[in-house]
Formats: sequence, structure tokens, C-alpha cells
Amino acid sequence: MDNDEFESRQRAGEWFHSLTIPPGVRTIVRVDGRSFSRFTEERFEKPFDPRFSALMEQTARALLTEFDARYAYTESDEISILFDPSFALFGRSLEKLVSLTAGVASATFSLAAGEAAHFDSRVWIGAGVEDVVDYFSWRQADASRCALNGWCYWTLRTEGKTRAEATGELEHSTFSDRNELLFRRGINFAELPAWQRRGVGLWRENRAVRVERELPMKAAYRALIGELAQPMASGSNRTS
Repeated sequence: MDNDEFESRQRAGEWFHSLTIPPGVRTIVRVDGRSFSRFTEERFEKPFDPRFSALMEQTARALLTEFDARYAYTESDEISILFDPSFALFGRSLEKLVSLTAGVASATFSLAAGEAAHFDSRVWIGAGVEDVVDYFSWRQADASRCALNGWCYWTLRTEGKTRAEATGELEHSTFSDRNELLFRRGINFAELPAWQRRGVGLWRENRAVRVERELPMKAAYRALIGELAQPMASGSNRTS
């Protein structure tokens, strides 16, 4: 067997290397912290710690700039980054996009935190702007749900309830029940910092990165995402 044939046979085993993101689709990559529930509980205040939020913001900024993305959104231990439909990074290779976004997120967060932390990554694709708007509306709704759950759970824990007791008390509670649980303890969920309830958005504005910690909600947020999701007039994305 000659060297060329041997090389060809080995490369044929890289089954997924040829997978690429179809041209023109709307592409979002979401990175999530691996085992971050335990990681954050051991190192940060609950339910929300500004230090952790700052680390996630720094990681989101790195992803936005490193991959020339249009928008980055972070809530809890996840970050979603939106690409222009014309992006040509890595030949639109799925493997490279997934591995390198997870790598950049892990490296950025770890260096900033001073200890190792790991992220995984997945790709979402949609047909048009409305799909992108729906995606980010979904993630913001998740941010609000997680924030309310987190405040309720950790409020009960600080009162001395065990994990099982706090989880059991909240298991069948409604949205109104949870708001009332907090209100009886002097906490108005609607008046908590917006970044806790709505997440944090980052995008380029006048060649600088804007960090918005008071994102709008519902129709106003959908309008913002719709604007940011419009295709670039002329591509500036790197190709390698």
C-alpha cells in the first residue's frame, strides 16, 4: 500500500469532519458550563453572584470578538452567539465550530477565574430572522424561569430547608405561587436586577462592544434581536 492510499484510508475514518453548516442558514452556537451547578455552589454566592456574572460576560465578549459574531447572550451558565448567515469561518465546518467555541469559552473563563472550568457546545440552525428572534426569546424566557426558581430555592435553603425539602416545596408550585413565596419574605421578583431576570446581551456598536445588562423584554426584545439578526451589508468575517 502506498503512502497516498494509506493516508486516504485513514482520513476516510474521520466521518464527521466533512459535516458543514448549510449556506445561508441562521446559525447560533450555545456553550454551556459542564457541571457548573456544583462548581458555582462551591465558589459563588447564591442565587446570583456578580463575580460569576462578570466571568460569564467576559467569556461572552471573547466569543463575540473571536468569532466575529453578531450578538452574544448570556444567562446562568450558558452563552449563545449569533453568526451572520454569510459567515465563512473554518469553511463552516461543524466540528471546528463546536470544538473551538467550547475551547475559547473554557480557556477564557478558566484564565479569568484562576482555575479550570469546562464548557460544551452545540449548534442551532434556523431558516430566517423570525427563527432567530424565537430562539433568543426562548432563552430569555428560560432566564426568567431559572431566576425565579433559583431565588425561591435558595431562599428556602437559607431558611434551613434541605435540598429535598426545598425541591419538594417548589415541585408543583405555579408561577404565581413562587412570586408569592418571595413576596411574603419581602422580595419583589419584578424589582430584582434586570440582568438576573433577563440575562445580558453584547453586540458591536460604533466599533465598540456594547454590554447591555438591562435588556428589554417581550416585543421590545424581539424587535432588538430582529434588528441585530439582519444580514451584514458586506461580510467582514474571517475565513480561517
